[in-house]
Amino acid sequence: MTEQRWNLVADIGGTNARFAALHEGQLESEFEFYHSVEEYPQFSDLIIKLRDEIALATGFVGAPHSVCLAVACPADVEHVSFTNSHWEFTKTHLLEWFDCQELVVINDFEAVAHGITELGADDCIKIGGGEPQAHKPIGILGAGTGLGMAALISHSDGYHVLDTEGGHADFAPVGQRQMDVLTCLRQNFKRVSLERVLSGKGIVNIYNAICQMEGTDPTLTTPPDVVTAALANSNPQALTALDTFCESMGAAAGNLALTLGARGGIYIAGGVVPRFSEFFVNSGFREKFEDKGRFASYLQPIPVYLVTRNNLGLLGAAKKLQNT
Repeated sequence: MTEQRWNLVADIGGTNARFAALHEGQLESEFEFYHSVEEYPQFSDLIIKLRDEIALATGFVGAPHSVCLAVACPADVEHVSFTNSHWEFTKTHLLEWFDCQELVVINDFEAVAHGITELGADDCIKIGGGEPQAHKPIGILGAGTGLGMAALISHSDGYHVLDTEGGHADFAPVGQRQMDVLTCLRQNFKRVSLERVLSGKGIVNIYNAICQMEGTDPTLTTPPDVVTAALANSNPQALTALDTFCESMGAAAGNLALTLGARGGIYIAGGVVPRFSEFFVNSGFREKFEDKGRFASYLQPIPVYLVTRNNLGLLGAAKKLQNT
């Protein structure tokens, strides 16, 4: 093992924590490490194990020079508390734990937005629309444990990332079925955000609401259960739930395109949708994306891309370090 300067990047969601150890200047690494959040009571417990893993796998010794953590919660605060997990820490403690020279903490969808700039043609599936317009805003949303949103704004020196908490905006139902789902969910959550519908847990929330509406006992309890049953066409409520999820994602994506003027395109990221990409592409997603009354013609030319690359957050965190 030799002393050399190296960097650490991470993409930490509500369920999984992903890390990559990089030579300085690298955007991608063969050394990636994956851990389940629920297995570690505190983030510091994982750091101890991670140091040993990295040293054994890479030969990197000593502390990383720079660290960029992409976190699934607001990041512009000293005390970072995750929206959908039990982890929390302060940036002061992070500097102590990592013993690094530079620490950057960003929202996970800021990292996703940086990663979008590095995608190739094989990293996406196009879902309708024409060609993206150069120098126009790009909108990004994606379902995981929660729902993230961000934007890329072009300017003369490159681009600027607009990180947001748009996933916590109100769910705006379209059509009777979505309105009935909203009515059911309000009984449990009072206020229903987009994330309550458009996330892994959201798929289960929709499924439970459909079962309640139809007077059927819910037998499926996890997002993979619902998705598997829907794809196998073995449970009608699961199939309706997945259809509703896709259509609701289309409506939300169309709203984001209108809000941003996103003629540069909309990207669907996150770990949930790629698990049923064929179903999603052939669903009512695009129809609901364009179904905006007088502004349907505005949305029709806007391309939508489903991101299939699975380490986009790590790529974006490395790009952030490169730009810092």
